[in-house]
This record gives sequence, structure tokens and C-alpha cells, in this order.
Amino acid sequence: MNILVSTDWLAAELGKPDLRILDASLFLPGTPRDPKAEFEAAHIPGAAFLDLPTLADPDDPRPGMLPTDAFMTERCQQLGVNADSRIIVYDNSPTHSAARGWWMMRLYGVGKGAAILDGGLPKWLAEGRPTESGIPAPGRGDAIARRAPGQVRTKEDLLANLERGTEQVLDARGAARFTGEEKEPRPGMASGHIPGSRNIPSSSFFNADNGMKQGDDLRRLFLDAGTDFSRPVITSCGSGVTAAILLAGLELLGKTDVTLYDGSWSEWGLDPATPKATGAA
Repeated sequence: MNILVSTDWLAAELGKPDLRILDASLFLPGTPRDPKAEFEAAHIPGAAFLDLPTLADPDDPRPGMLPTDAFMTERCQQLGVNADSRIIVYDNSPTHSAARGWWMMRLYGVGKGAAILDGGLPKWLAEGRPTESGIPAPGRGDAIARRAPGQVRTKEDLLANLERGTEQVLDARGAARFTGEEKEPRPGMASGHIPGSRNIPSSSFFNADNGMKQGDDLRRLFLDAGTDFSRPVITSCGSGVTAAILLAGLELLGKTDVTLYDGSWSEWGLDPATPKATGAA
């Protein structure tokens, strides 16, 4: 499947038995919004609530870390995802968290393929398309999740990269968080960024209609940040959510040697032993 599908495409596919639509809305800590309550009030017909904030390893003290294969399998089966499902992930969040849901589905090889609804629920609603309410109870699916190797980076990988410098690190947080001018939303966390990393705020990837930039406009975001398309990239952010937007953007441009630092600043910024930089890149 393509990384992005349009609202027109999804509207034409609604109701097909192999289609599984998942709401992956998530909000930053301290945001006074409840993604599950919003889903219950209005969601795309046939959608299920992914509950992305809880789709994480409950035994890991770091926030939002990837779950085990068994945990991912159980959640996907509860949501009615089958081995032959076409999975469409959307959100209604300013963090554009659908990219994290899409990346996870692909990382674990769930279904026949996954895509992001371009523009998400805001575009769907702006176009006057239908919604339904309530919390659906889909029949149990048979999808099996197995995490692919080599796609996720650790703190140790990033520390080693500080020495060798072979991979570029791109940080999707807002500019003020990257420079250290703005405090982090999680208590006790240092401000700043991984030394040598570059900043491309994830908010800059989206047009006024909430759709993702493509083509030359998308490429310019990376080039303006000094990205060298001939070298591999590691994407990072606050907790591994918006980093997936950068990863998706690079893949839209045909660049596939891209991995994601799952711990991101939630891990790096809380560790007093990791080196930290402030100011512009």
C-alpha cells in the first residue's frame, strides 16, 4: 500500500470486509483532551480505537516504548485485525500521531499493509463526511505481530553514533524545545537536543488542510535542515511519536535507510550521563 491514502479513497472503500480503520489519536502530557472520549463521540464509520498511549511495554519505565510481539498481537486481534487486513490509521491530534500507529503496524508486519489517512479526522470532518459514535466491539482478528529487526535504535546506538558520526539524527520536536528555550513537558527532564542532531519540527510537514506536504515542498524541509540524502538517518523526537512523521516523509521521497530512536528525548533527556546541547544546530 502507499504510505498515504486520501479521504476520497477511504470514503469509496468504507465497508469492505478486508478494511480495518484505526484511530491512533494521542496527546502530549498535560493536554486537556481525552482521545478515547473523543473517539466515542465521533469517529470514522467502522473504525476501532487503537489506544496508542497504552500500546506500549507496561514493564518499561520509559514512556511509550514498543511492546512485545505478544502484546502487539493481542491488541491487534482485539481490534479485529486479520492477516489479510488493509489497515488505515488516522488521528485527530495536533501531534499527527497516526504516523506512529502506521509505523508500528508496518514494523510488526501486521496485516497486508498499512497506510495513513492524509488529513486525518480534521480533513474528513471539514469535508462533511459521515461519522458514528460509541465504542465498537469488533470480532476477534487473527493477525500475528512479529517485530522486524534492525529498524529501531537504542540509546547505546545513538551514543556510538556520536563517536562515528555515520548517521544523521533528525529531531521532530518544536524549535524551542530543540534549542532548550522551552522546558520539556515531562517533569525532571533536561532541555536541549542530542549533540550533532538537526531540527525539523513535525508541524512544518503539514498543509493548512492537515494533509502532508509532498514532492518538492517536502524535500525542501529536509534540505533546509542540511539533510544529506546519501547518508542514513535516525529520527527522534520527544517520545518516538512525531519521529515517525519524519520517517514517513523520507520514505515518501524514496529514502528507505531510515530508522527511529524509540526512547527519543524522553530517555536521553532524563539520563544525567548523556551529553546534551542547546541552541540552534
